[in-house]
Amino acid sequence: MVYLLLALAIAGEVAATLSLKISDGFTKPWPVVVVVVGYLVAFTSLGFVLKLGMPIGVAYAIWCAFGIAAVAAAGVVLFGERLNPLMIGGLVLVVLGVVAIELGSASAG
Repeated sequence: MVYLLLALAIAGEVAATLSLKISDGFTKPWPVVVVVVGYLVAFTSLGFVLKLGMPIGVAYAIWCAFGIAAVAAAGVVLFGERLNPLMIGGLVLVVLGVVAIELGSASAG
């Protein structure tokens, strides 16, 4: 259940962040609604994840890393943004860092 809620938090954050770009400086009402609802879903879900006992460092690391990677990938697909090899390497390092945090958390607890 905790990982399902964490996935919901990530999905809400990604949808909200992508909608920030689409909102054109908060001038388009429907994307603004998605921003508000998406962040509400993200933070509420993340709060439940923490209430269920996931350590905050682990939860936040997973939430941030997968959100960063998903937004970067969506930026390429939806907005034609480019990623160079250094940027891709940075994304890989972020995800590997989260894996290390998760593994360290499992062996420490």
